Amino acid sequence: MPSDIEIAQAATLRKILPLAHERLGLPEDSLVPYGHYKAKLSLAHIAGLQDRPDGHLVLVTAITPTPPGEGKTTTTVGLGDALGQIGKHAMVCLREPSLGPCFGMKGGAAGGGHAQVVPMEDINLHFTGDFHAIGLAHNLLSALIDNHVHHGNALGLDVRRITWRRVVDMNDRALRQITVALGGPGNGYPREDGYDIVVASEVMAILCLATSLADLKRRLGNIVVGYTAAKQPVRARDLKADGAMAALLKDALAPNLVQTMEGTPAFVHGGPFANIAHGCNSLIATRTALKLADYVVTEAGFGADLGAEKFIDIKCRKGGLKPACAVLVATVRAIKHHGGSGLEGVAALEAGMANLRRHVENVQQHLGLPTVVAINQFTQDTPQELAAIAQACADLGVRCVLANHWAHGGAGATELAHAVVQLCEAAPPRRAEVYADELTLDQKIEAVARKIYRADGVRFEPKARQQLAELQAQGWGGLPVCIAKTQYSFSTDPGRLGAPEGHVLPVRELRLNAGAEFVTAICGDIMTMPGLPKAPAAERISVDDAGRISGLF
Repeated sequence: MPSDIEIAQAATLRKILPLAHERLGLPEDSLVPYGHYKAKLSLAHIAGLQDRPDGHLVLVTAITPTPPGEGKTTTTVGLGDALGQIGKHAMVCLREPSLGPCFGMKGGAAGGGHAQVVPMEDINLHFTGDFHAIGLAHNLLSALIDNHVHHGNALGLDVRRITWRRVVDMNDRALRQITVALGGPGNGYPREDGYDIVVASEVMAILCLATSLADLKRRLGNIVVGYTAAKQPVRARDLKADGAMAALLKDALAPNLVQTMEGTPAFVHGGPFANIAHGCNSLIATRTALKLADYVVTEAGFGADLGAEKFIDIKCRKGGLKPACAVLVATVRAIKHHGGSGLEGVAALEAGMANLRRHVENVQQHLGLPTVVAINQFTQDTPQELAAIAQACADLGVRCVLANHWAHGGAGATELAHAVVQLCEAAPPRRAEVYADELTLDQKIEAVARKIYRADGVRFEPKARQQLAELQAQGWGGLPVCIAKTQYSFSTDPGRLGAPEGHVLPVRELRLNAGAEFVTAICGDIMTMPGLPKAPAAERISVDDAGRISGLF
């Protein structure tokens, strides 16, 4: 059986400029090509689309992730192609892959099998340079902070209270906690520092939530980098960093246009992780797609407890989006995984069904979205197992659809496409939010913990409790919250599979993202700088003398 990259390399791609004109009505001068098969859509052209009506927005989310994966991105691509096959004008909106997972354990994020966005190798590697621009803008601010302190510190920034870390787009545990400015007075003032991965950068979140260059620059200027000894915030604009940062990000803000293997237009733009950030593609890409197509299929990271909740409570709240429905992706083997060890076949499936039920209930009741369950089918799935899932979904009052897009592309997901169209046309778009704006930060965190995670409550560790009081006192209580925790469980213990209850959400740290306009709660053992596994994917990736890449998945 050919690998994903071999399937992608065998595909026949159309040149992006004629494709964009034919499928989206975009004139050639509205696009900035990056080679033959990638282009950025100009911000000037986007501004001229705002009077057009919006299409239907479809969210693709999933049950709690398992090591084999559920195929959420693959389903997003397959559904986009399937909508085209049944005569609907569709676009796909995805996040850009991070090099950390590409060279680590998870792999790329371009879909799989015959449901991929292409050129797959470009998308999974350097693409159009957006991640590099984000990393450079972030680290420019880091350099300006230490430079300001070195040259007299006119702002009175307390080096013990600098909160802005550095970033790199690679999994590197050795950089989590470091000391900078060693080697004498000429190198600055020594202090503790550390690195996060680029996807966790507030600059990434800002790029994904900004609506224009002016909004981008405003948000960048609002970044709080630390505090004075009197605990007064120091912002990026105080350091005169916002202009140069915006200049570095000018091109990165424009969404990237590519295509699926079947020629469906796709925006691949922005790439925050949902376990440590808000986990959605850029707001500007999604809004633009809604002006260009009748159906826009987008994904949110990891399971619905993380990605879908943040999609609603951060992205949709800030961007005024109203999704029409949600597709909840699951596989037989993933549901079995949540059944725990010691069980086989239908017995394991029924034990793990609690995870599927929990996510369906959350998406419908707490996020307010009509839902269809998509079973990403594998050849080893038995009729008895598929019937058990269908019955469980029927008991919940949701439709369950089998999809074979990995093997057959859009043709394998036409039933899912019809189900999505039916939901979109049945009622006007709507959404619910897990918490109200006027609640305090601790009340918002508790609302997510109790409603979405089914926790008995929240435990703020001493550091987090102090930060909570300070953030409330400084007037940040009106911001949404972004929960950073393990993606592998509703709890903060990755070993608690299924649908655990009776647990407590431990919050060890709060991080203000004043430019992105949310507060991140770091929970349990989650790290904002991942490490590589014992046998990283990088060991299997190579390129031959003709420049053909292998081992990327």
